[in-house]
Amino acid sequence: MQRYYCYGCNLFFTNQRRNTQSESNLWRQYIWGKQTARQLSTKYQKSGKWIRQQLDKAPTKSFRLYPQPVVVIVDCTFWGRGYGVLVFRSFDLKQNLYWTEVKTETATVYREARKLLEELGYTFEAVVLDGKKGVREVFSDIPVQVCQFHQMAAVTRYLTRRPKLEAGKELRMIALGLTELTENMLLLLLDAWYEKWRDFLKERTVNPFNPKKWFYTHKRIRSAYRSLKTNAPYLFTYQRYTGLNIPNTTNSLDGSFKYLKQLIGLHSGLRRDRRWRVIQEVLAK
Repeated sequence: MQRYYCYGCNLFFTNQRRNTQSESNLWRQYIWGKQTARQLSTKYQKSGKWIRQQLDKAPTKSFRLYPQPVVVIVDCTFWGRGYGVLVFRSFDLKQNLYWTEVKTETATVYREARKLLEELGYTFEAVVLDGKKGVREVFSDIPVQVCQFHQMAAVTRYLTRRPKLEAGKELRMIALGLTELTENMLLLLLDAWYEKWRDFLKERTVNPFNPKKWFYTHKRIRSAYRSLKTNAPYLFTYQRYTGLNIPNTTNSLDGSFKYLKQLIGLHSGLRRDRRWRVIQEVLAK
């Protein structure tokens, strides 16, 4: 180490050695080795405070952008209320292009993210998303593929995994076959199902406290049917644009979200700035 002499105060001093290699090693173990600060403290016989200081100083991963035509997968994931992350991922490049913290999932945050990437030089050929109408309108000028997995999850929320009524059971069976159907086949099945259960779906229940008010008795089944019917034109976009290699689900992005959830859960109690560093490190991979 270089030693210095001060002519003003007649003192010798040395420059401090930089521990970037040690910091990076700790950071890799913390993120990819899933080691907690306490485990690292025990392993290296250092205090928890020292470990956290080294982690804060560790450089985060960076990557270069290569603007080009892309098919993007877009989605948000949330930790509780009021904190989430929006991600744009290139399916062909297997790389996340953009991510940002958000409070709510609105069309505005998607629009701003798209505008930024287009200003950097990217061209959107198609998009895969979870099906929210407002978000879909942000990409109305390009082919839109609604994730079939999210569609099935929406149907399950309305019908549950084990519907009790026969109409619900039949509708769930139709939804389970999404990956093997075409748009025309799905519409034919839905029309046939609706004709069979038309009168059943029109059944009403009168409010016992106010006879003038009523609601549909089987409104959850009606909602599941409406969801499938409304999204049908967007569930099979990947079949119409075979040359673009569009995936039919957002699974490529959901894998990153799953890892993030597990990692943040492992390092519970993180400050917001430290949590954001962890998120950026994983998404930059």
